[in-house]
Amino acid sequence: TVYWSFVVTATSLGDPLVGRVLDGRYEILSRLARGGMATVYRAHDRRLTRTVAVKVMHDGLGDDAEFARKFDREARCAATLSNPHVVSVFDQGVDDGRPYIVMEFVTGCTLRHIITREAPIPPLRALEMMESVASALSSAHEAGLVHRDVKPENVLISERGQVKVADFGLARAVSNHTATATQGLLIGTVSYLPPELLTTGRAQTWSDVYSTGIMLFEMLTGTKPYTGEPPITVAYKHVNEDVPLPSEVLARKHPGQARRDPIPDYVDALVTACTRR
Repeated sequence: TVYWSFVVTATSLGDPLVGRVLDGRYEILSRLARGGMATVYRAHDRRLTRTVAVKVMHDGLGDDAEFARKFDREARCAATLSNPHVVSVFDQGVDDGRPYIVMEFVTGCTLRHIITREAPIPPLRALEMMESVASALSSAHEAGLVHRDVKPENVLISERGQVKVADFGLARAVSNHTATATQGLLIGTVSYLPPELLTTGRAQTWSDVYSTGIMLFEMLTGTKPYTGEPPITVAYKHVNEDVPLPSEVLARKHPGQARRDPIPDYVDALVTACTRR
């Protein structure tokens, strides 16, 4: 099972939360993934006797009462979303000072895994997957919720091929909490962050559209539009450069694929529209 682009391994050994029962209800069975701000676990809901995913924020984040309040509000907002392409939020709470969210457990892989294994992805298949992502984001935007961290690691593909978007609301709560301490550095992978989030720290619905366009570009070409070290180099390009046409990048990097399955002009136009600065 692959979840949030991590493979389940023996890393659960020695994890102090494995075997613990959160709030007397969620028994932590194994660690699935560890990111910069939180760790995801497979857990057993003793009350409803089902398998769930529990995302536990790292130590220290729950010490701030204002953060805990924002985290609670964003989790409640995310839980109101009703869309087959959104990972459902079941519950939230705080255990020993660590905020956590209980979510639907999706057996399968992330879009990152698909991109790494299969990209460049044929345009028709890429658009079919992006249609599901767009449906999820549309539901969120209609509810007044901006994701702020759209990236392949947050798009899950079930074993039956269903596409689901995860982590609605979490990025806002975390980035609001850390903005001062990090002097404006934002939560999220810099490769997908929209220009306005980098320059002003404020995100709108079109910020998610930009990130989705970058993700589609990567699916079509097998590469990100901007690369470089340090990350500030990539951020500078997002703010100051236009995203190139995916068809031109594909022809340059994968000429055989470009001849066999060319990217139509209308797909180029879609990526350009999504990523217009």
